[in-house]
Amino acid sequence: MSNIAELNPTPLWKHFAKLCEIPRPSKHEDHVVEYIVDFAKHRGLEVQLDEIGNVILKKPATPGMENRKTLALQSHVDMVPQKNADTDHDFLTDPIKPYIDGEWVTAEGTTLGADNGIGVAAILALMESTDIPHPALEALLTIDEEAGMTGAKNLKPGYFEADLLLNLDTEDEGELYIGCAGGVDVNVTLPYSAEPLMADAVAFKLAVRGLRGGHSGLDIDKGRGNANKIANRIIDIALRSIPQLRIANLDGGSLRNAIPRESFSTLVVPGNAQKQLQEIVENESAQIAREFDNEAALEICLEVTEAPANVMDEASQLKLIRAVRACPNGVERMSTALEGIADTSNNLARVVTMESNGQHQVHIQCLVRSLSDSARDQHGLDVAATFELAGAQAKLDNAYPGWTPNPASPLLAMMREVYREMTGETAEVKVIHAGLECGLLAKPYPNWDMVSFGPTIRRAHSPEERVHIQSVANFWDYFIKVVQAIPAYQ
Repeated sequence: MSNIAELNPTPLWKHFAKLCEIPRPSKHEDHVVEYIVDFAKHRGLEVQLDEIGNVILKKPATPGMENRKTLALQSHVDMVPQKNADTDHDFLTDPIKPYIDGEWVTAEGTTLGADNGIGVAAILALMESTDIPHPALEALLTIDEEAGMTGAKNLKPGYFEADLLLNLDTEDEGELYIGCAGGVDVNVTLPYSAEPLMADAVAFKLAVRGLRGGHSGLDIDKGRGNANKIANRIIDIALRSIPQLRIANLDGGSLRNAIPRESFSTLVVPGNAQKQLQEIVENESAQIAREFDNEAALEICLEVTEAPANVMDEASQLKLIRAVRACPNGVERMSTALEGIADTSNNLARVVTMESNGQHQVHIQCLVRSLSDSARDQHGLDVAATFELAGAQAKLDNAYPGWTPNPASPLLAMMREVYREMTGETAEVKVIHAGLECGLLAKPYPNWDMVSFGPTIRRAHSPEERVHIQSVANFWDYFIKVVQAIPAYQ
């Protein structure tokens, strides 16, 4: 594997190293759940699975801490499965391969899973400890956070006694989060007819790759390129000059909550239009590279490829290209109440052609986020309407609420004081334009006073994901001091 298990603090890193060995993409958490249950049983911890499959652990207070308030700890066990196109990796069977890169830990060609594996590892390390004083602990390790928040959505009341909860799922050391955006999926289906190729057809593969990608909430305001938008732009420009151009297939993006880094299209043109298509792609690529000067690794390639079986009909193709061109993408509105925070956004995450039982369709998936549930729904309808005007079916699905900030939180006040005593500095209090489970957890447990924090993680949801080693040590020290500062019952 690697020597990350020897990093400081070793109780945390050894558990993270083990998590890297266990395949745990969203919706496939059985192996990691089994590992955690076995971990708990071998250490005499109380453990159970709720109805949906979340893991619940409980540990009594250590001597002298019995009068302190019970504390709940929460993280999610799944990870985003993203890899580079040239990386041979099966997320259902293969371990993540982490390695130390200077001050950081990253992985070989895939997401690392520090989101939220570091949080899970911290909880397991504390639950396993025999020398750390702590109050009574309750841990909630949820499933399927990244692909639908299924675990948090289906959590029922009655499992927990705590009034305080620490969510260990944010990604900047020294920042305390007390609110987050909600989200909704926009799922689009556009049927089309498959037609035979023109007699003198020549097929090309258009590849857009090397984009930075990233988290569709945390990174949506950073002006990064969207591979679906870039590929569609090139196809649209080419189509305006070569009306005979036809799309055979599209495969852009991978996950709803990751900014698309790659897109692959098969295009067909008459033999006498080959050179023209090549020139258009070359010229447009140069312009795109100048516009996205923050995307140094962007690569746009056009290569001759094997002729496909059929192509998209002209009318459907035009509707698709225009709709993707018009679809809102990126930040729709910045917050007027919270400086520098995106209020509402959309990620045009996935554009793919599919065939099933002789039926041909284009599937499009977007993830809309907003600090306001009403704005979330309205922008979702904006996106849906863009595709409905093109004759597609669009459905808003899997909506989840935001987490309303409570600046007067007693837990927040205590955590700010602990941070000040530790560092001599003031922890920043923030609201995040990403989905945390806290908003959903508040429904079955409205009594929970919640704060979220974590170490410094960069490029989450992309193969360039990395976690800062020293920040993990600082996070662990702070985590333990907060746990030990939990107040007594009045």
